[in-house]
Amino acid sequence: MNIAMLSYHTCPLATLGGKDTGGMNVYVAELTRHLGHLGVHVDVYTRSQNEHVPHVLHDLGYGNRVVHIPAGPEVPLPRPELAAHIPQFVSGIEEFAAKKELHYDLIHSHYWMSGAAAELLQVKWKTPIVQMFHTLVMMKNRVARSPGEMEGSYRLEGEQRILKLADRIVAATLAEQAQLEFLYHADSAKVAVIPPGVDTSRFYPIPKDEAKAAIDLPADAQMILFVGRIEPLKGVDTLLQALAYIQSTNNLDCCPHYLAIIGGDPEVSDQSLDLEMTRIKTLSAELGLGDIVLFLGKRSQESLPYYYSAADVVVVPSHYESFGMVALEAMACGTPVVASQVGGLAFLVQDGVTGFVVPNGEPELLGQHLIEIILDPALRTRLGAQGAEIARGYSWDIIAARIMAVYNDLLNTSPHAHAEHRLSQMM
Repeated sequence: MNIAMLSYHTCPLATLGGKDTGGMNVYVAELTRHLGHLGVHVDVYTRSQNEHVPHVLHDLGYGNRVVHIPAGPEVPLPRPELAAHIPQFVSGIEEFAAKKELHYDLIHSHYWMSGAAAELLQVKWKTPIVQMFHTLVMMKNRVARSPGEMEGSYRLEGEQRILKLADRIVAATLAEQAQLEFLYHADSAKVAVIPPGVDTSRFYPIPKDEAKAAIDLPADAQMILFVGRIEPLKGVDTLLQALAYIQSTNNLDCCPHYLAIIGGDPEVSDQSLDLEMTRIKTLSAELGLGDIVLFLGKRSQESLPYYYSAADVVVVPSHYESFGMVALEAMACGTPVVASQVGGLAFLVQDGVTGFVVPNGEPELLGQHLIEIILDPALRTRLGAQGAEIARGYSWDIIAARIMAVYNDLLNTSPHAHAEHRLSQMM
């Protein structure tokens, strides 16, 4: 089986924590690796953002490739500008496939702009489409707190169009399925609910002393950890307000503790800082948090298990999450999670079992749960062990097999399926 995987606006090989890098990058990379293990050939097509990076990289194993297609200037661009370059992206894919004499059995597209590219490719290839949105604009706009955080009608129109043309839609949770069906009127027969996975060979509990030593954290320090993009949607301001509340209670005066923030690039000059990073750093100073907040910037996927395992608790205070892969990775490392009771987080984080869920935007309640976890080693151990056990059920081996079942079902039923594939199935 040959799959054309589309990840138009972000490369699965990019370092996590940047403006457009996060859970979707991990999803595409890990799914591609594990499909390769199952004998599936995958070419991941993404827009080239650096002319000095080779256009073809074999970094995903089993002969599977990431193909960087020039489409517009080979630099990072704001998302509203990216849609204009989709036709050039599609032409580049067609040229690469023709040059390599490639035939794809289906297209698996991620995010709405990749779906728009899949729509154009389907016209020529007559190939079925599996679509995953990862986030939905109607949900993002509902939690936006200013007009600048909202996206225009062009994205909503794109999502609605793709929902109609795609042969299968993969939703991460029952919540996303409900949003697709009730807000977007998606055909429920096309929607399959399959959560993202976690690489349990990489994310597993590391002894805390060893994890702290690996990241140069003092042995007696207790760490609250945030991992994610620095953008308003992620709720870092709520976490800082929770930390200020903790300081006001004096409950943690007994032990040194830190909030480590992984994401963004805090080392660049203030003039070129992203607006949200500037706002967050200013808020931290205004709240008097000073030296207890550590802005660590981007970190590689390989280093994250040490941070998760060294942390006493991982916080995911997002205003909207379709799933919450950071929470799953933390659970796999045996660390309790405190998360907002929104989207996929409300399904993934089991209150009182793997951590706690709190209503969105409630810093005092968030702070109270953080105090409870930090002061109670037995509670931390119990929540962490239960989280690691549950996370094993999300192993990518299991999830990739479920995605494969969607592919096989689609290829056996879709009118877009190639005749030669059907013939090969009968031989």
